Amino acid sequence: MNVPRVRWRWVPRTMASRMTLLLAGGLLLAHALSFGLLFYERYEAASSMLMTNLEQDVVVAVNLLDRLPPEERADWLPMLQRRTFRYALGDGTFGGGTAGTQLEGETSREMAGIIASALGPQYSTQARQVSRDPERFQVHVRLRDGSPMVIDVQPSVMPLAKWLPYVLALQLGVLLLCAWAAVRLATRPLKRLANAAENVRPDGDGERLPVAGPIEVAQAAGAFNAMQDRIARYMKERLQILASISHDLQTPITRMKLRAESMDELPERGKMLADLDQMQHLVREGIAYARSAHGSTEAPVRLDLNAFLDSLVCDYLDTDRPVSLQGRIGAPITTRPHALRRVVANLIDNALKYAGTADVALHDDADAVVIRVGDRGPGIPDAELARVMEPFYRLEASRNRDTGGTGLGLAIAQQLAESIGATLVLRNREGGGLEAEVRLARG
Repeated sequence: MNVPRVRWRWVPRTMASRMTLLLAGGLLLAHALSFGLLFYERYEAASSMLMTNLEQDVVVAVNLLDRLPPEERADWLPMLQRRTFRYALGDGTFGGGTAGTQLEGETSREMAGIIASALGPQYSTQARQVSRDPERFQVHVRLRDGSPMVIDVQPSVMPLAKWLPYVLALQLGVLLLCAWAAVRLATRPLKRLANAAENVRPDGDGERLPVAGPIEVAQAAGAFNAMQDRIARYMKERLQILASISHDLQTPITRMKLRAESMDELPERGKMLADLDQMQHLVREGIAYARSAHGSTEAPVRLDLNAFLDSLVCDYLDTDRPVSLQGRIGAPITTRPHALRRVVANLIDNALKYAGTADVALHDDADAVVIRVGDRGPGIPDAELARVMEPFYRLEASRNRDTGGTGLGLAIAQQLAESIGATLVLRNREGGGLEAEVRLARG
């Protein structure tokens, strides 16, 4: 039982996006964990230092004030003040408030206990909560001479440096940049391989990948180049066999035609000559198909496509065949004219054979030039549009040997189009008929 796979909409479709998400997400998570552990360790260390400093400073300050004459104690208070606690003489609280209630916060109780323990039993202490947010409390101490004093404490660890968020943002930026560079380095060879695979040609004249870079990339490039060579050798051998057989069949077919023509006028004589004509036509088409694979050996030239198609259409009009031409382009293109002429001529012949007329249209489309050949014939079922490009494949309902079809016309056009770097697509027209589109890249 095949269980359908669930496709999450939020998952990126491209490998580069997925690798970036995984790598950057992993780095950011690791960075966040490291920062969290570092911040926690810093908080623990700062809290421990705060408690230690409080214990030592309070003991020193209280004993110092206790031994000073009462009239000199006020002069020492500013020097004994710290960031988190300060001292005052008398019973009152700072800011004119009241002493507050019993201690509520855990930190306040812990710090008050440390102060009481550090001062010892010789100093009586009493702690009161002043505020909860921010946390603040006061410890009332009675000196040995009976004079009261107040220790005002506002617990807080050392604040973060102002430059720390900027450093963190810089680190995150470096992490994202490194992730992007790593993904680009990893996916660029795959993109180059995909582009080269799309441009593979049966004659082996496609893009050759440079065998360079990391070992895995170099091995993949070398394997791809070797695959192109094997495909080219296979195609060459197959087409050479087809061309040889087709060529060798012409001689016995010609002898059979001569013998049939010398026979008496019998009904079988005409049928035999018709069969031999079909065989000879099929052989010639086979030779043409074999030779079409070598269309790329023709040297590319700068071509005025407007005049080229106008001349081709006029050749048909001179023989009273209804072919029309519409549209123009603004600049010449670089292509192989003989191969292109055979492609367009095959498409026009196909339209004339099955529809009686052919409409040729030319126009610019972004970075390509498009030639369309349409007819109003029976068309082709959508399921068969791709198969009619295969050699010797015919639609028996409309394209059979009675109409002279061999199943090679569109195959030859397709192979020649690939050899000149063009694409050939068939589609049914609205209202009936077939349209063939040849898309030529500008060069």
